[in-house]
Amino acid sequence: MENHTVPPASLTLVDNPIPNSKIRKADLLPDSESRLDSAEMKEKPIDDSTIPYRDLKNAGSKKESIGQIIDKLNVEANIRYQRTVEDTYCNVYSYDYCYFSQVYLPTVWWTAESLEKVLKGQEIEAVFEQTVDRIYSSAIHDWFLEWGASFGWERMHSADEIQNKVNINGGIGIICAKRKIKGLSGHIVPVVPETDVHKAYRENGIVVYPLQSQAGKLNYNYFSEVRKDWWNDELYSSYVFYYHD
Repeated sequence: MENHTVPPASLTLVDNPIPNSKIRKADLLPDSESRLDSAEMKEKPIDDSTIPYRDLKNAGSKKESIGQIIDKLNVEANIRYQRTVEDTYCNVYSYDYCYFSQVYLPTVWWTAESLEKVLKGQEIEAVFEQTVDRIYSSAIHDWFLEWGASFGWERMHSADEIQNKVNINGGIGIICAKRKIKGLSGHIVPVVPETDVHKAYRENGIVVYPLQSQAGKLNYNYFSEVRKDWWNDELYSSYVFYYHD
């Protein structure tokens, strides 16, 4: 069987681990039209006081509150994440999961012109389809490599490593894969803490398929074996594992 703990050669891409102090979040404000029961305003944070935030007091409270976030977002049922004829919404779900976990992952990002100004220290307001545009999973893969460290993301290199970090610390794990064909959808999935009911898949005590939660062609609140090591699919040119406390 393939050794899933060893990253492929494609992972040896240009990676900039040095944080850039000049970069800024591309944040849009929450909007009352951005809701779990609506397909509108997916580029904006959800404005819903009933959705819990990750409780950052300790590892136990972090893991417990992550479970509450997954239950409330309920990716399997809520309209916001359901696939359409045109698209799937792995990036929207991953963004919402990170947003309520109090970790930055972009759902929009600076345009090239705006990014240049931001890096020069200019104050730029995030205005949708003017200074920022949607960012999709293949581009998020590259965003992690270029900007992830600037926002506290730490690169991992195996399913076992990232699952253990998430389990022990109650942190946020992400797997993100880039499509070979430019313009086609990649995929992005949170790695989530194991529970008494939901487990990662191990072989000889080593995590082969981490416990994940996703929107996509099929939506799962929790899964491990069902899609196996999807990131190694021939559709993708590269994948990355990232972790944030």
